[in-house]
Amino acid sequence: MATLGQLMVESYRLRLLGGLEGYLQASGFSRIAGVDEAGRGCLAGPVVAAAVIVDPSLPIPGVDDSKVVSPERRERLAELIRETAVAWSVVEVAPEIIDRINILEATKRAMVEALDNLSPAPDCVLVDAVSLPKRQVPCLPLIRGDSFSYAVACASILAKVARDSGMRALDRDYPQYGFADNKGYGAEEHRRALAEFGPSPVHRLTFRSVLPRVSEAGQ
Repeated sequence: MATLGQLMVESYRLRLLGGLEGYLQASGFSRIAGVDEAGRGCLAGPVVAAAVIVDPSLPIPGVDDSKVVSPERRERLAELIRETAVAWSVVEVAPEIIDRINILEATKRAMVEALDNLSPAPDCVLVDAVSLPKRQVPCLPLIRGDSFSYAVACASILAKVARDSGMRALDRDYPQYGFADNKGYGAEEHRRALAEFGPSPVHRLTFRSVLPRVSEAGQ
């Protein structure tokens, strides 16, 4: 059980993390969406984006950039985010589309679709790093947004949890690549599997680390 001191520290941290949203709310925006992605740098699997409009009256202790939260904790936080959010959406774009339009455009597509799925619609959008096509409401790209915005941190957790679950499912179809552990990233055992078996149908064939294996497979 957390001590009173720990609770006070976490309350202060959450207040800092939500500072930008607080400023925007004071400026007249009431439905602020955070948007983030997971899997942009992977060699296999989809890129996944999440958009979430949080309820500012219900801050969730422990919310942070998904990369600094343990997998078990992320799962629980994702449940709480989905339960308390004003609106949320998760969208994935498949590897074959990534190969056709490139990873940046695929990421933007997933983010835009996730935003378009929100009901009610946001009146302001905070995005982790990516500049999205012009929208009818303010849309602010933030470098390391998942570390500086509570809404973006919530989106990062939803995206990461959804993508990790999908990669565990793909591991059952393609167990030789270790997707349940590496989640499609270029870990050493994943690269060794690519060298031995070649790419699977869910690998991104336009990525440099995958392409040499395609050439080798065709020799």
